[in-house]
Amino acid sequence: MKKILLLLTLLISLQFSVSAQTHIDVNGVTVPRKIEFQNKTLQLNGAGGRSKMWLEVYVQALYLTQLSQDPQFIIDSDTEMAIRIEITSAMVSANKLTKAMNTGFEKSAGSNLEELRPRIEQLKTLLSDKITEKDVFILAYNPIDQTINVIKNEALKGKIQGFDFKKALFGIWLSNKPVDETLKKNLLGQ
Repeated sequence: MKKILLLLTLLISLQFSVSAQTHIDVNGVTVPRKIEFQNKTLQLNGAGGRSKMWLEVYVQALYLTQLSQDPQFIIDSDTEMAIRIEITSAMVSANKLTKAMNTGFEKSAGSNLEELRPRIEQLKTLLSDKITEKDVFILAYNPIDQTINVIKNEALKGKIQGFDFKKALFGIWLSNKPVDETLKKNLLGQ
């Protein structure tokens, strides 16, 4: 009985010490547990690294107002949410990043791809500046005006209109055909 109580005490104290942390480490990248967007606090739902050819290229995190492990619920949710991407390799360029996102949109958008094409091109333009290691991108959805806010290193680059665009964008990583199945599970906290 004493061992069980000791174990319970240890687990509870561990839980409090973990929840008190403001950041977590993912593949050497410090990822905040919370971010602020539109005067709302978004909580870290999950995070993981994206690798290409045995090279870690970025660490990505998903932030939600209501934590969830249901990818379709997240895609369909008309609430504040954000994707945070921190570049971890000098091999990543704007061209490679937008090409990878384009492939992701092709998988995620399905029959809506052509309708979304002008906004996909707008996103490519917003991401076209030189990318260096440690750059941080936040793609945050605002349900009030139904826009994706594209932020690079804390500077707003622009906004892209449309709930349909938001669904396709988050679907890149969370749809039934994600760009990376392991990253999807990590973003869902699984």
